[in-house]
Amino acid sequence: MPVRAASLILLSAVSAGVLCPAPVRGQTLSPYQRSVPTGEATAEPIALSIVDAIQRALDHNLGALYAEQRIGEAGGARWKALSELLPNLSGHLTATREQVNLAAFGFPLPAGIPSVVGPFNVYDARVFLTQSVYDAQKINEARAEEHKVEAARFDSKNARDIVVLIAGNAYSLAVASSAMVEAARAQLDTAQALAQQTADLKQNGLVAGIDVLRADVQLGTARQRLTAAQVEFDKRKLTLARIIGLPLGQAFTLTDQIRPIAFPDISLERAVEQAYKSRSDYQAALARIRAAEANRQAAAGQALPSVRVTADYGDIGLSPRDSHGSFNVSGALNVPIFEGGKTRGKIMEADAELRVRRAEAEELKSGIYYEIRSVFLDLRAGQEQLQVAARARALAASQLEQARDRFAAGVAGNIEVVQAQEAVALASDQYISALFTSNLATGNLIRALGGAEDAVRQLLGGVR
Repeated sequence: MPVRAASLILLSAVSAGVLCPAPVRGQTLSPYQRSVPTGEATAEPIALSIVDAIQRALDHNLGALYAEQRIGEAGGARWKALSELLPNLSGHLTATREQVNLAAFGFPLPAGIPSVVGPFNVYDARVFLTQSVYDAQKINEARAEEHKVEAARFDSKNARDIVVLIAGNAYSLAVASSAMVEAARAQLDTAQALAQQTADLKQNGLVAGIDVLRADVQLGTARQRLTAAQVEFDKRKLTLARIIGLPLGQAFTLTDQIRPIAFPDISLERAVEQAYKSRSDYQAALARIRAAEANRQAAAGQALPSVRVTADYGDIGLSPRDSHGSFNVSGALNVPIFEGGKTRGKIMEADAELRVRRAEAEELKSGIYYEIRSVFLDLRAGQEQLQVAARARALAASQLEQARDRFAAGVAGNIEVVQAQEAVALASDQYISALFTSNLATGNLIRALGGAEDAVRQLLGGVR
């Protein structure tokens, strides 16, 4: 496998696998790798910066959209729970015509008085009110739903942080692919110059025919590398367009170039402490614990007395003109005595859910610690790899220049030049890969610390 292809495949696996594992056959892409295309494609290509890409992803990526809609779902459940505590007011208007046999209801009448009354009309316009005065179960159910809304908001913020990282990685990967295209194009120019130089020397009888053939093969290899790099770059742009929701068929150019990103100056201990306070996914897990605790209290509250008031007021009569006002107010105290173990069963279910939520939060807390430790290792390795790759690229360029000089002077054959060209190609790929990997580790650290959207806004500016 060519070095260039292997490098890109590795970078793709690292970038996509950070938060969205690659789908296997029969599975669909993660919502974070998809979006809702918006707008009409323009005839002219649009210039797209990394800030533009991230903002479009925040607006159109499915992962962010799904998380935002779940806030609405949680809010709806909260209002349903609150409705059990808030006043419920309704009204109705009835008009009936009836005839009643009093004897059928056990009302014996004196002789001569008919037992059948009517037909007559009854009109009734009435307003009904019900109000819970105290219900421990409903109160705690409403509290649980409030905590679930809080968790949904944290989940939405976490989803936006993930979208920022994935869109930024996709853009960086496309930029890295673009850099490899430029490197391949430069190597093709070098191979063409070498082929022309070899042909001239052969014509003057200074080199053998095998050198010409070797130079031609190297030229063909350089062309193939450029084609492969260009195809890979085009695929990376398609992936980016799908993540950020560009209109179908929209052509675009990348305005930013790959460059080192300074990582936050922070110690491991401070990073872990900050992550526990800032990570939205961890805060969502804590909110779910509070919701489970409220659900447990609601289950226990089902065994407690509850108080409810009902009232109605309206006009009733044989006709609307001769109707009279009437009302009824009643208070009810409901005392559960025996429900066949129903309350106990609900408490057991709530206890199990609470243990699960606490276990999830503890696991996530430890996962954050290990994630940050791992990112710090990647940062250190990435910085060293970048430094070595920069020196190797400079050395390979110098060796190629010396090899070409020796070949032009007739001191050596062009096999040395071909080998030096291969070394330059390898060094260029390794440098770009090291730069991307280093930037990826920096992005992962920003994500691990929490608040990736805010951090990117400070680093790059422009993200709303």
